[in-house]
Amino acid sequence: MSNQHDAPYVSPRRAPQIEQRKRGLGLGTFMTCLIVGGLAFAAGALSVRLYPGSTSPLFQGDTLDLSSVQTTYNKLRGSFDGKLDTQELVEGANRGLVEAAGDQYTVFLNAKDSEEFNNSLTGNIGGGIGVEVGMRSGVPVVERLLQDNPAEKAGVMVGDAIIEVNGESTEKKSLNDVVGKIRGEAGTTVKLTLARGGERVEASVTRQQVNNPSAYGTIKDGVGVLTVSRFDDSTGSLARKVARDFKDAGVTGVVLDLRGNGGGYVTAAKEVAGIWLNDKVVVSERKGGKTVEELRTGSDAILGGVKTVVLVNQSSASASEIVAGALRDHKAASLVGETTFGKGSVQQLIQLPNDATLKVTVARWYTPNGLNISEKGITPDVSVKRTAEDANAGRDPQLDAALSKLR
Repeated sequence: MSNQHDAPYVSPRRAPQIEQRKRGLGLGTFMTCLIVGGLAFAAGALSVRLYPGSTSPLFQGDTLDLSSVQTTYNKLRGSFDGKLDTQELVEGANRGLVEAAGDQYTVFLNAKDSEEFNNSLTGNIGGGIGVEVGMRSGVPVVERLLQDNPAEKAGVMVGDAIIEVNGESTEKKSLNDVVGKIRGEAGTTVKLTLARGGERVEASVTRQQVNNPSAYGTIKDGVGVLTVSRFDDSTGSLARKVARDFKDAGVTGVVLDLRGNGGGYVTAAKEVAGIWLNDKVVVSERKGGKTVEELRTGSDAILGGVKTVVLVNQSSASASEIVAGALRDHKAASLVGETTFGKGSVQQLIQLPNDATLKVTVARWYTPNGLNISEKGITPDVSVKRTAEDANAGRDPQLDAALSKLR
């Protein structure tokens, strides 16, 4: 998203990542705090039977008796002093049912949320300002600025807390709510009130269509730097083109920058790992402790044998962790930066009635050496921090450490 000279500072434990998969294929994560981004998803199908008047036990085969929900609704409708939106009530019941599973990555999305999610996955979000936002202690904070985009030009800085959007407080607002208010039609203006170092800062930002390729590269002093901001449909081809350019230029080493990358298609992660690995296992999925799927690279490792360092931080998640783990397990690269997010489960997206979507955990994934990184993340070989002050001053000690390691 930003080039290697302006990679992101990210706070510890950002908003939960969501991993997904196509039928028969693992997918990576989508960062819900992304204001500009792109992945894609495929939907399956699910049938739910409801028996409002049933006197059957709570569970009867695969059928859940929800007659008590109907009873609750009847009592609510008969007693409530106000207007009830039945669609919202149904969505609330669905959301509560899914949340009761007790898994933070298993969630219900109504039609609006599903549309926004899909648009974010494909990058079709309308106007944006070119930032990524994460939550720190319930406060939305700018985590990354995309270069040559409106927010940067308006003076917004990494580490700024967003306390108001168009004069409306962000207190007690969800991350999605804040992001939704910042987005808008290209050419329109959004007014942000920011907290920066104890001061209140006002910024007026004109939205525009934001250019945000998922993979791009540059060469610095004979070293190629490949930045992958997410793993989408185009990432594999984009990254391989950059790799060929590196090869033709005769680079002496490569930095793969996965900082701030919340994930994407595991198939894209496999393609990126395949730039270094020939016919190797990238990741395996296990359900109930048994391996249900194993993904291997192809046999065209363009940069196989080229000395490589992978940059990671606390916001490198899921598909990013899969690539980092595979390259290290196969001794194709070393890792520099900070311990990664720690997202080792797989979700499937299932289409529900009324254009709603269910994201449900269906498996766990493991690195080639059999490591599941849930909650723990991957610890780099060389630990280096990058602060907000570093990012805003244009300093990048993590990249410096990687370049030094390659030289």
